[in-house]
Amino acid sequence: MREADASHDQHISPALPEIGPVLEHLEIAWERSRATLSTAPLSSIQTRVMYVIDREPGINLSTLGRRLCAAPPSVTRLCDRLQAAGFLRRVPRPEDRREMRLELTETGIAHLHDIRHRREEALRQAMAHMSPAEQHALATGLSALRDAVDAPAPIHEQERTA
Repeated sequence: MREADASHDQHISPALPEIGPVLEHLEIAWERSRATLSTAPLSSIQTRVMYVIDREPGINLSTLGRRLCAAPPSVTRLCDRLQAAGFLRRVPRPEDRREMRLELTETGIAHLHDIRHRREEALRQAMAHMSPAEQHALATGLSALRDAVDAPAPIHEQERTA
């Protein structure tokens, strides 16, 4: 193991024993609240597609596929289903009418709003049992985790997956 990897592992490892059980409790809480937190009538992957398109309106199919790490035929089928359900529309790109931009419909936007609202309410209820300092620490930690997850993979890691 390289020195940088070793120091990196030493930096994060003390927190791991505490985080694992928290994740397990979150899974139990999400499962218990399945009806409240459901993405129905969409699957979780269809909802992921909608989240990506919501963050990047006008994204094309190939870029969406890269964001999802999914094969082009799978992405096309997902978008076909979302379009048939009225959640998504394909719009020709003005500069190149052969390329389609993906956008959420008003129905799609409303569905995501509903999912987010229900999830925020569930989190609000859980966090009501936390002190303001604990709430702030949680928000800070989750923001850092989001940034770490969104960061590009280190070069040595990319080489292993290529």
